[in-house]
Amino acid sequence: MRKQISVIAASVGAALIALPVAWAADKAADKPAAAPAMAMGSMYMNTSEIKWGDAPPVLPKGAKMAVLSGDPGKAGPFVVRLQVPASYKIPPHWHSADEDLTVISGSFNLGEGDKMEMKGAHELKAGGFHHLPAKTHHFAFSKAPSVVQINSVGPFDIVYIDPKDDPSKAADMKAPAKDAKKK
Repeated sequence: MRKQISVIAASVGAALIALPVAWAADKAADKPAAAPAMAMGSMYMNTSEIKWGDAPPVLPKGAKMAVLSGDPGKAGPFVVRLQVPASYKIPPHWHSADEDLTVISGSFNLGEGDKMEMKGAHELKAGGFHHLPAKTHHFAFSKAPSVVQINSVGPFDIVYIDPKDDPSKAADMKAPAKDAKKK
């Protein structure tokens, strides 16, 4: 009886060892033969190499953004980091694609809905993660300086629930009022 158990245990152990090897060999057959790492798009980046610039005008002023991978303006996957100051607010909005957000430093508050009800928001601290399905109405804010990483598929868009909250159109909406005063 003990011999049978030992044989069964040895067989199961061998199968568990062989399974990942067989899976890896199967996956290797799906890939081109021995392509250099750089040719397959590998990238390495330390924080000192991140190039920050002003966030696009569709986000409230004061934020900085860095594109780590891909192009948020084109179809396909991208990774960006958003650096926000204390008391930064992004009014209720939605995106056409799913969004994965990871807090890199500080903390970031997220809530769902058409109104910025800060009491119901979830505070995510450094290392925290949030998956947001496409077209979910949500808002965000920071209490202290923070950095978040966003993984999504482009082209990136942000549709504000109240069009008056869109900072890229705020100047357009104010322009007719200025022209009306000139007349």
